Amino acid sequence: MLSVVIPVFNEEHAVKNVIDEIKMTFLNKIDFEIIAVDDGSSDKSLEILKSLECENLKVISHVENLGYGKSLFDGIVEARYDCIAIIDSDGSYPVKDILSLLEYYPQYDMVIGARTGQEIKRGFFKSLARFMFNQIAQYASGRKIDDINSGLRIFRKDVILKYRDDMCTGFSFTTTITLIFFLNFYFVKYIPIDYHKRIGKTKVKHFKDTLRAAQIIVQAILHYNPIKLFLLLAVLNALLGVGLGFLNYLFFDLQLLRLTSALTICSSVPIFAAGLIAEQIKKITTSMKPNK
Repeated sequence: MLSVVIPVFNEEHAVKNVIDEIKMTFLNKIDFEIIAVDDGSSDKSLEILKSLECENLKVISHVENLGYGKSLFDGIVEARYDCIAIIDSDGSYPVKDILSLLEYYPQYDMVIGARTGQEIKRGFFKSLARFMFNQIAQYASGRKIDDINSGLRIFRKDVILKYRDDMCTGFSFTTTITLIFFLNFYFVKYIPIDYHKRIGKTKVKHFKDTLRAAQIIVQAILHYNPIKLFLLLAVLNALLGVGLGFLNYLFFDLQLLRLTSALTICSSVPIFAAGLIAEQIKKITTSMKPNK
C-alpha cells in the first residue's frame, strides 16, 4: 500500500503526464493513492488537477505559496498509508523507478533514488554545492550519502511525523529528512536512477536556496551530532594557524603574523571545548524529552 505525494507549483505543462504515468505504473499492481498538493499556483495547475478523473487522486490546495517542504508535509499528513513516496511534478524523475525503490521497503526505513546522467551534472555551482553538502553530511553521519537532496524517495510516514518539528518548509525538506534518517541511525538505501531535464522553468533560486541548504545542514548537525561540527571547526582553525605560521617562516618573518598564527592555533582548544559542552547539553535535553 503506497501513498504518492506530489508537490505542485506552476507545473501546468507536466503535472497531468506525471499523474497519468503514476496511474499506469501502479494500477492493478498495488493499492495506492495520489496526493497532489497545489502550492498556490498562478497558472492552470490547480484547474488541471481538479479536472483529472481518478478515484485514487486527492487534491490539496494552498491559497498561497508556502514552500516545497510544506506542500510535501501536508500531503504526508493526509496520506492513508505508512509507506510514502514523493516525486516532483516537473517530469524530471522517472515514475517507474518507484517500483525499484519499493523492492527494498520495508527492510529499509527510507529508499532514495540517487540521480545519474548528464542532467544532474549541469551547472558548476550546483554540482560544487551538492558535492560539498554531501561530504559534510557524510562526515557528520559517518555513512555514505550518494544524493542528499533527491526528490524521488520512499520512506516511513511515522518517522516523518516523529520529527515534524525539525522539518524545513522550503526546498531543503529532502536535505533535512536525509540528515534526520542518517543521524538517528535509520536504515537508508540508495538506488541509482535516471534524471531528466525538467519540463518548464525551475523554481529554485540557486544562491538563496544553497545558503538555506547550508543553514539546514549546520542546524541538523548541531542538533543531532554537535561534537562533529565543532571538531571540524577546531581542526580547520588549527590548520589555518599552522599554515599562517609556515608562510611567515618561509616568506615574511613578521611578529604580528607569528602572534596571529599562535592565537589561531590556541583558539582551537576553546572551540573543541564548546563542542564538548554542546554534546553534553544535547544528551541532557534528549534524556528530558518524553518519548513520542
